[in-house]
Amino acid sequence: MTDARAHAPATLRNREPILAVLRAGLPAAGTVLEVASGTGEHALFFAAALPHLVWQPSDPDAAARRSISAWAATADLPNLRAPLDLDVTAERWPLERADAIVAINLAHISPWAATTGLIAGAARLLPPGGPLILYGPFLEAGVPTAPSNRAFDADLRARHPDWGLRDVAALAGAAEPWFDGPVRHAMPANNLMLVFRRRFEGNVGPLREAWRLGAAGLREDGGRGRD
Repeated sequence: MTDARAHAPATLRNREPILAVLRAGLPAAGTVLEVASGTGEHALFFAAALPHLVWQPSDPDAAARRSISAWAATADLPNLRAPLDLDVTAERWPLERADAIVAINLAHISPWAATTGLIAGAARLLPPGGPLILYGPFLEAGVPTAPSNRAFDADLRARHPDWGLRDVAALAGAAEPWFDGPVRHAMPANNLMLVFRRRFEGNVGPLREAWRLGAAGLREDGGRGRD
């Protein structure tokens, strides 16, 4: 039988620093939805390290879900759920609630519509105070962009015109109707973790409009290759 497990070398390098931020930012109990879980290696590692939380992986790609399930089969983790088929741009997601949402390396390797869809979906699912946590390379006004990140951004945009590093200010603006933050955590290899918190009195009126604009392919205005 062919082993369905895929391997992403970066997971071995970044999982410990990511876990340190997750330990501080996640709730004491509840369900964590991981969006775009990819190979499933992070899901397995975080579920094992955080047994007090239910870890719910997801991915829209069938091969990725097979890899997630194959990795999960290597360990007996009662808090690791089967992967969901989740498209963040969909108006309805295959679960009604999560206590925290984590997305690792999603925003830059997907159209801007995926990020706006993620934010709108998180606003629907998260309780007041619930965190939306993003990890990856980002652009920041007034902060020099590392040469490696500039080259990575150019490569992404050459591969797909709607991909590329996102500007933190653009993310904050998209999230502002429902979320406070972000709280910024510097990470190794010129990455960041951004922690948004669901506002206790959010404006739910724009949710459907945010989804509509995201699904239509709304793209951010700024932050392309900024130093």
